[in-house]
Amino acid sequence: MLRFKHLFVTISAVIFCILSAGAQPRDSKRFAAIESEKIAYITKELNLTPAEAQRFFPIYNQYSKDVWAIRSRKKENSQTPSPRGVNSFNRTDRSEKRDVLSYDAKELDIKKEYRKKFAEVIGSARASQFFEVEQNFRELLYKELQRRNR
Repeated sequence: MLRFKHLFVTISAVIFCILSAGAQPRDSKRFAAIESEKIAYITKELNLTPAEAQRFFPIYNQYSKDVWAIRSRKKENSQTPSPRGVNSFNRTDRSEKRDVLSYDAKELDIKKEYRKKFAEVIGSARASQFFEVEQNFRELLYKELQRRNR
């Protein structure tokens, strides 16, 4: 019975992702497939019940958007070229935009905020475990990418 619940939650999450991906351009189909796999992995690893998953994933989706926004701003600002001959470490203007640590601090603040929100749904132990599960998924994804590139 427990396996059926996990299967139901996983299939529901995949269907949800597929439906939400329908409005996106073709280039994001690969991202949507990865995100579906990530949702299934999180569901399995955190042992979410269907009721928990129903409450957890809307919060997770908002968390994901917030983290992506910070990471994309960090990437945009780190790729802004310095004027020729000027050392970016000595520049005082735009130093805030280029301060990688400030973006990392903002990301950490977001994670702390969402850990509290996750804990309200799935308990504090699994809320803390979520970040480890997310990192494990990234590592699996990276290993799979390396395997395919060989």
